[in-house]
Amino acid sequence: MSSSHPQSITLYTAKICPYAHRVEIALAEANANFKVYQIDLANKPDWYAPKVNPASKVPAIAYGGPDVAPENPSPESTKLAESLVLVEFVADLYPQADLLPQDPVLRAKTRFFIEVVSSKFGPAHGKFVIRGEGYQDLLAGVEAVQEILPDSGKYAIGDQYTIADIALTPIVARTKLASENELGRFEAGQGGAFLKALDSPKYAKFNAYVGRLFERQSFKATFDKEYVKGFFEKRFARAQ
Repeated sequence: MSSSHPQSITLYTAKICPYAHRVEIALAEANANFKVYQIDLANKPDWYAPKVNPASKVPAIAYGGPDVAPENPSPESTKLAESLVLVEFVADLYPQADLLPQDPVLRAKTRFFIEVVSSKFGPAHGKFVIRGEGYQDLLAGVEAVQEILPDSGKYAIGDQYTIADIALTPIVARTKLASENELGRFEAGQGGAFLKALDSPKYAKFNAYVGRLFERQSFKATFDKEYVKGFFEKRFARAQ
């Protein structure tokens, strides 16, 4: 276990972004001490791309360097980006949080689970909620995740809560929020239809797993449900 004390962390995030939310969950699980700066994605500050993330996306972290205001990031701090890179970084910085298994086989399984989330579930969420292309792919994504859940154990690779669980949680939370409130590019009523299809005994294992993900304190403390719902209401306002 590393005895070195992690240096200062500033997280640049946005409450609406599921990818940035991953990093907030990881930091909460690690009981990390960090500063948060909310980036308005529709109106990013001029300094953000040149001083923090040239890709101009969230999440990003400024690590180390002098203790400065988030709006004035120091050139001496290391700038890191991309949610899956950052959750592994947090796992490495805080080994006591046990966010990555020690065992190489379980580490590989953790990363494989993340790959399924990234290639199957995430894109299907986008197709349904953001582009309104129907929920068949989303059910296929649910199936792909369910297929690799262990037969016993609470989480993606067993009883240990890991970055695999963190990768899925914010996306599925937004899928549910959008569906429950009929907020998305999909036609009115399709959210309910998706939830009804998901409620089949066929997906019992997936649903039980997601229920446990939503019970984590780290998720509850970092998901501003009302804010995200308000954003969806503005973004997906239906023509009356």
